[in-house]
Amino acid sequence: MITVENLHKTYGLTRALHGISFKVQKGDVVGFLGPNGAGKSTTMKILTGYLLPTAGKASIDGLDVVEHSLEVRRRIGYLPESTPLYTEMLVRDYLAFVAEIRGVPGRRLTAAVERVVSLCGLQRVIGKNIVELSKGFKQRVGLAQAMVHEPDVLILDEPTSGLDPNQIVEVRKLIQQLAEQHTVVLSTHYLQEVDAVATRVVIVNRGEIVADDTKDQLLSKASTHAIRARVKGPKANILSQLGELMPGRRVDVMWSEGEYHDLRVHVTTDLRDKTVPEALADLMVKNGWAIAELGREQVTLEDVFRSLTATTEGGVA
Repeated sequence: MITVENLHKTYGLTRALHGISFKVQKGDVVGFLGPNGAGKSTTMKILTGYLLPTAGKASIDGLDVVEHSLEVRRRIGYLPESTPLYTEMLVRDYLAFVAEIRGVPGRRLTAAVERVVSLCGLQRVIGKNIVELSKGFKQRVGLAQAMVHEPDVLILDEPTSGLDPNQIVEVRKLIQQLAEQHTVVLSTHYLQEVDAVATRVVIVNRGEIVADDTKDQLLSKASTHAIRARVKGPKANILSQLGELMPGRRVDVMWSEGEYHDLRVHVTTDLRDKTVPEALADLMVKNGWAIAELGREQVTLEDVFRSLTATTEGGVA
Protein backbone atom coordinates (compact mmCIF):
# COMPACT_ATOMS: atom_id res chain seq x y z
CA MET A 1 0.00 0.00 0.00
CA ILE A 2 2.86 2.41 0.87
CA THR A 3 6.37 2.11 -0.55
CA VAL A 4 9.26 4.41 0.35
CA GLU A 5 12.49 3.89 -1.60
CA ASN A 6 15.81 5.61 -0.82
CA LEU A 7 14.06 8.84 0.19
CA HIS A 8 16.22 11.94 0.74
CA LYS A 9 15.22 15.41 1.86
CA THR A 10 17.48 18.40 2.46
CA TYR A 11 16.70 21.90 3.69
CA GLY A 12 19.56 24.02 2.45
CA LEU A 13 22.67 22.43 3.97
CA THR A 14 20.65 20.40 6.49
CA ARG A 15 19.90 16.78 5.62
CA ALA A 16 16.59 15.69 7.13
CA LEU A 17 16.27 12.27 5.45
CA HIS A 18 19.23 10.12 4.40
CA GLY A 19 17.90 7.49 2.02
CA ILE A 20 15.17 5.84 4.10
CA SER A 21 13.21 2.88 2.74
CA PHE A 22 10.26 0.95 4.16
CA LYS A 23 6.95 -0.62 3.10
CA VAL A 24 3.49 -0.64 4.65
CA GLN A 25 1.14 -3.44 3.61
CA LYS A 26 -2.62 -3.04 3.31
CA GLY A 27 -4.22 -3.33 6.74
CA ASP A 28 -0.99 -2.60 8.64
CA VAL A 29 -0.91 -0.17 11.54
CA VAL A 30 2.63 1.20 11.67
CA GLY A 31 4.00 3.15 14.59
CA PHE A 32 6.48 5.63 13.09
CA LEU A 33 8.77 6.66 15.92
CA GLY A 34 11.79 8.85 16.47
CA PRO A 35 13.09 11.66 18.68
CA ASN A 36 12.49 15.31 17.85
CA GLY A 37 14.30 16.21 14.66
CA ALA A 38 14.59 12.61 13.44
CA GLY A 39 12.65 13.16 10.19
CA LYS A 40 9.21 11.77 11.08
CA SER A 41 7.11 14.78 10.11
CA THR A 42 9.22 15.37 6.99
CA THR A 43 8.48 11.81 5.83
CA MET A 44 4.77 12.21 6.47
CA LYS A 45 4.63 15.52 4.63
CA ILE A 46 6.28 13.89 1.60
CA LEU A 47 3.80 10.99 1.67
CA THR A 48 0.88 13.42 1.71
CA GLY A 49 2.25 15.58 -1.11
CA TYR A 50 2.89 18.56 1.16
CA LEU A 51 6.65 18.43 0.51
CA LEU A 52 8.69 17.29 -2.48
CA PRO A 53 11.54 14.85 -1.87
CA THR A 54 15.07 15.86 -2.82
CA ALA A 55 15.73 12.35 -4.15
CA GLY A 56 14.18 8.90 -4.01
CA LYS A 57 10.58 7.82 -4.45
CA ALA A 58 7.43 7.28 -2.44
CA SER A 59 4.19 5.75 -3.67
CA ILE A 60 0.76 4.94 -2.29
CA ASP A 61 -1.24 2.11 -3.86
CA GLY A 62 1.28 2.08 -6.72
CA LEU A 63 0.91 5.81 -7.44
CA ASP A 64 3.98 8.05 -7.20
CA VAL A 65 3.31 10.85 -4.70
CA VAL A 66 4.94 13.42 -7.02
CA GLU A 67 3.75 12.31 -10.45
CA HIS A 68 0.20 11.48 -9.29
CA SER A 69 -0.14 13.90 -6.40
CA LEU A 70 -3.89 14.62 -6.72
CA GLU A 71 -4.84 10.96 -7.07
CA VAL A 72 -2.69 10.07 -4.06
CA ARG A 73 -4.36 12.76 -1.96
CA ARG A 74 -7.76 11.28 -2.79
CA ARG A 75 -6.65 8.02 -1.25
CA ILE A 76 -5.27 9.34 2.02
CA GLY A 77 -6.59 11.06 5.10
CA TYR A 78 -4.12 13.28 6.90
CA LEU A 79 -4.14 14.66 10.42
CA PRO A 80 -1.11 16.95 10.85
CA GLU A 81 0.25 17.78 14.29
CA SER A 82 -1.51 21.16 14.17
CA THR A 83 -5.14 20.21 13.61
CA PRO A 84 -6.46 22.06 10.49
CA LEU A 85 -9.77 23.56 11.60
CA TYR A 86 -11.82 26.61 10.64
CA THR A 87 -12.80 27.45 14.18
CA GLU A 88 -15.55 29.93 13.24
CA MET A 89 -17.57 27.18 11.52
CA LEU A 90 -20.06 24.76 13.04
CA VAL A 91 -18.77 21.20 13.32
CA ARG A 92 -21.50 20.00 10.93
CA ASP A 93 -20.77 22.71 8.35
CA TYR A 94 -17.02 22.19 8.54
CA LEU A 95 -17.24 18.44 7.94
CA ALA A 96 -19.68 18.96 5.07
CA PHE A 97 -17.29 21.52 3.56
CA VAL A 98 -14.35 19.11 3.80
CA ALA A 99 -16.43 16.29 2.32
CA GLU A 100 -17.39 18.51 -0.61
CA ILE A 101 -13.85 19.64 -1.42
CA ARG A 102 -12.72 16.02 -1.04
CA GLY A 103 -15.07 15.11 -3.86
CA VAL A 104 -17.79 13.26 -1.95
CA PRO A 105 -20.88 13.31 -4.25
CA GLY A 106 -23.75 15.47 -3.07
CA ARG A 107 -26.11 12.53 -2.73
CA ARG A 108 -23.66 10.85 -0.30
CA LEU A 109 -22.44 13.94 1.52
CA THR A 110 -24.94 13.89 4.41
CA ALA A 111 -24.39 10.19 5.00
CA ALA A 112 -20.60 10.67 4.93
CA VAL A 113 -20.79 13.38 7.59
CA GLU A 114 -23.16 11.32 9.75
CA ARG A 115 -20.81 8.32 9.53
CA VAL A 116 -17.74 10.18 10.86
CA VAL A 117 -19.79 12.07 13.46
CA SER A 118 -20.95 8.73 14.85
CA LEU A 119 -17.55 7.07 14.61
CA CYS A 120 -15.74 9.97 16.30
CA GLY A 121 -18.39 10.55 18.97
CA LEU A 122 -19.28 14.08 17.88
CA GLN A 123 -23.06 13.86 18.19
CA ARG A 124 -23.40 16.23 21.13
CA VAL A 125 -21.18 18.93 19.62
CA ILE A 126 -22.24 18.78 15.97
CA GLY A 127 -24.18 22.05 16.26
CA LYS A 128 -21.44 23.97 18.07
CA ASN A 129 -18.84 26.32 16.69
CA ILE A 130 -15.46 24.61 16.66
CA VAL A 131 -13.93 27.44 18.70
CA GLU A 132 -16.16 26.39 21.63
CA LEU A 133 -14.82 22.83 21.73
CA SER A 134 -12.29 21.33 24.13
CA LYS A 135 -8.91 20.25 22.78
CA GLY A 136 -10.07 16.63 22.86
CA PHE A 137 -13.14 17.31 20.75
CA LYS A 138 -11.10 19.41 18.33
CA GLN A 139 -8.82 16.40 17.83
CA ARG A 140 -11.90 14.27 17.18
CA VAL A 141 -13.07 16.78 14.55
CA GLY A 142 -9.58 16.63 13.03
CA LEU A 143 -9.80 12.85 12.80
CA ALA A 144 -13.29 13.09 11.33
CA GLN A 145 -12.14 15.44 8.55
CA ALA A 146 -9.27 13.06 7.73
CA MET A 147 -11.66 10.17 7.08
CA VAL A 148 -14.84 11.80 5.79
CA HIS A 149 -14.02 10.76 2.20
CA GLU A 150 -13.35 7.13 3.26
CA PRO A 151 -9.64 6.99 2.38
CA ASP A 152 -7.69 3.74 2.21
CA VAL A 153 -4.77 5.21 4.19
CA LEU A 154 -4.74 7.35 7.33
CA ILE A 155 -1.59 9.30 8.22
CA LEU A 156 -1.75 10.65 11.75
CA ASP A 157 0.99 12.95 13.06
CA GLU A 158 0.96 13.27 16.87
CA PRO A 159 -2.84 12.78 17.14
CA THR A 160 -2.83 13.10 20.96
CA SER A 161 -0.38 16.00 21.26
CA GLY A 162 -1.43 18.46 23.96
CA LEU A 163 -4.29 16.36 25.32
CA ASP A 164 -4.87 15.56 28.98
CA PRO A 165 -4.69 11.90 30.13
CA ASN A 166 -8.44 11.30 29.80
CA GLN A 167 -8.53 12.80 26.30
CA ILE A 168 -5.49 10.71 25.29
CA VAL A 169 -7.32 7.53 26.30
CA GLU A 170 -10.42 8.58 24.34
CA VAL A 171 -8.51 9.38 21.14
CA ARG A 172 -6.41 6.21 21.50
CA LYS A 173 -9.58 4.09 21.62
CA LEU A 174 -10.79 5.87 18.49
CA ILE A 175 -7.54 5.09 16.68
CA GLN A 176 -7.96 1.43 17.64
CA GLN A 177 -11.38 1.48 15.96
CA LEU A 178 -9.99 3.16 12.85
CA ALA A 179 -7.24 0.55 12.62
CA GLU A 180 -9.86 -2.12 11.95
CA GLN A 181 -10.80 -0.53 8.62
CA HIS A 182 -7.80 1.47 7.41
CA THR A 183 -4.08 1.23 6.77
CA VAL A 184 -2.63 3.57 9.38
CA VAL A 185 0.72 5.30 9.80
CA LEU A 186 0.90 6.77 13.28
CA SER A 187 3.64 9.14 14.41
CA THR A 188 3.68 9.78 18.13
CA HIS A 189 5.87 10.44 21.17
CA TYR A 190 3.56 8.29 23.30
CA LEU A 191 4.89 4.75 23.08
CA GLN A 192 1.77 3.43 24.85
CA GLU A 193 -0.21 4.22 21.71
CA VAL A 194 2.15 2.14 19.60
CA ASP A 195 1.92 -0.67 22.17
CA ALA A 196 -1.86 -0.53 21.99
CA VAL A 197 -2.54 -0.35 18.25
CA ALA A 198 0.54 -0.93 16.07
CA THR A 199 1.25 -4.15 14.18
CA ARG A 200 4.70 -2.88 13.16
CA VAL A 201 7.20 -0.34 14.41
CA VAL A 202 9.52 1.79 12.30
CA ILE A 203 12.09 3.85 14.22
CA VAL A 204 13.93 6.69 12.50
CA ASN A 205 16.95 8.42 13.99
CA ARG A 206 18.88 11.31 12.40
CA GLY A 207 17.07 10.78 9.11
CA GLU A 208 17.81 7.04 8.88
CA ILE A 209 15.79 3.91 9.63
CA VAL A 210 17.32 2.17 12.64
CA ALA A 211 14.57 -0.43 13.21
CA ASP A 212 11.69 -1.89 11.19
CA ASP A 213 9.92 -4.93 12.61
CA THR A 214 6.98 -6.14 14.67
CA LYS A 215 6.95 -5.02 18.27
CA ASP A 216 7.50 -8.57 19.53
CA GLN A 217 10.51 -9.07 17.26
CA LEU A 218 12.05 -5.77 18.35
CA LEU A 219 11.67 -6.73 22.00
CA SER A 220 13.10 -10.21 21.47
CA LYS A 221 16.18 -8.80 19.71
CA ALA A 222 16.74 -5.96 22.16
CA SER A 223 20.33 -5.42 23.26
CA THR A 224 19.30 -3.53 26.37
CA HIS A 225 17.45 -4.55 29.49
CA ALA A 226 16.77 -3.16 32.92
CA ILE A 227 17.68 -4.46 36.35
CA ARG A 228 15.51 -3.32 39.24
CA ALA A 229 16.92 -3.01 42.73
CA ARG A 230 15.87 -1.55 46.07
CA VAL A 231 18.82 -0.95 48.33
CA LYS A 232 19.80 0.96 51.45
CA GLY A 233 23.17 2.67 51.29
CA PRO A 234 25.04 5.96 50.63
CA LYS A 235 23.82 7.40 47.32
CA ALA A 236 27.23 8.71 46.22
CA ASN A 237 28.90 5.42 47.06
CA ILE A 238 26.28 3.40 45.17
CA LEU A 239 26.71 5.51 42.06
CA SER A 240 30.49 5.34 42.21
CA GLN A 241 30.53 1.58 42.73
CA LEU A 242 28.11 0.97 39.84
CA GLY A 243 30.35 2.96 37.51
CA GLU A 244 33.37 0.87 38.52
CA LEU A 245 31.44 -2.39 38.17
CA MET A 246 30.35 -1.78 34.58
CA PRO A 247 32.97 0.37 32.82
CA GLY A 248 32.17 1.10 29.20
CA ARG A 249 28.52 0.02 29.52
CA ARG A 250 25.61 2.43 29.45
CA VAL A 251 24.08 2.55 32.91
CA ASP A 252 21.24 4.92 33.81
CA VAL A 253 20.10 5.13 37.41
CA MET A 254 16.80 6.64 38.50
CA TRP A 255 16.74 7.51 42.18
CA SER A 256 13.93 7.89 44.67
CA GLU A 257 14.79 9.63 47.91
CA GLY A 258 14.21 7.97 51.26
CA GLU A 259 15.71 5.35 53.51
CA TYR A 260 15.87 2.94 50.57
CA HIS A 261 16.83 3.86 47.02
CA ASP A 262 14.79 2.43 44.16
CA LEU A 263 17.16 1.85 41.24
CA ARG A 264 16.42 0.99 37.64
CA VAL A 265 19.67 0.27 35.88
CA HIS A 266 19.58 0.12 32.06
CA VAL A 267 22.32 -2.27 30.99
CA THR A 268 23.38 -2.60 27.37
CA THR A 269 24.31 -6.27 27.30
CA ASP A 270 22.88 -9.68 26.39
CA LEU A 271 19.68 -10.40 28.31
CA ARG A 272 20.90 -13.97 28.78
CA ASP A 273 24.04 -12.75 30.58
CA LYS A 274 23.39 -13.81 34.19
CA THR A 275 26.58 -12.21 35.49
CA VAL A 276 25.13 -8.70 35.71
CA PRO A 277 22.52 -9.25 38.47
CA GLU A 278 24.90 -11.67 40.23
CA ALA A 279 27.65 -9.04 40.15
CA LEU A 280 25.25 -6.43 41.50
CA ALA A 281 24.26 -8.73 44.35
CA ASP A 282 27.91 -9.38 45.19
CA LEU A 283 28.59 -5.63 45.13
CA MET A 284 25.71 -4.93 47.52
CA VAL A 285 26.81 -7.64 49.95
CA LYS A 286 30.44 -6.50 49.79
CA ASN A 287 29.50 -2.91 50.65
CA GLY A 288 27.03 -3.88 53.36
CA TRP A 289 24.04 -2.33 51.59
CA ALA A 290 20.67 -3.70 52.67
CA ILE A 291 18.89 -5.37 49.73
CA ALA A 292 15.10 -5.24 49.66
CA GLU A 293 14.66 -6.23 46.00
CA LEU A 294 16.76 -7.31 43.02
CA GLY A 295 15.61 -8.67 39.67
CA ARG A 296 15.27 -8.17 35.94
CA GLU A 297 12.50 -6.10 34.39
CA GLN A 298 10.77 -7.03 31.18
CA VAL A 299 12.19 -5.23 28.17
CA THR A 300 9.84 -2.46 26.99
CA LEU A 301 9.45 -0.59 23.74
CA GLU A 302 10.78 2.47 25.59
CA ASP A 303 13.98 0.57 26.41
CA VAL A 304 14.44 -0.35 22.74
CA PHE A 305 13.66 3.18 21.59
CA ARG A 306 16.15 4.73 24.01
CA SER A 307 18.91 2.29 23.10
CA LEU A 308 18.53 3.13 19.38
CA THR A 309 18.08 6.91 19.63
CA ALA A 310 19.87 8.06 22.78
CA THR A 311 22.63 9.96 20.94
CA THR A 312 20.33 12.18 18.86
CA GLU A 313 21.10 15.89 19.04
CA GLY A 314 19.07 18.47 17.17
CA GLY A 315 17.90 17.99 13.59
CA VAL A 316 14.82 18.64 11.50
CA ALA A 317 11.31 17.45 12.26
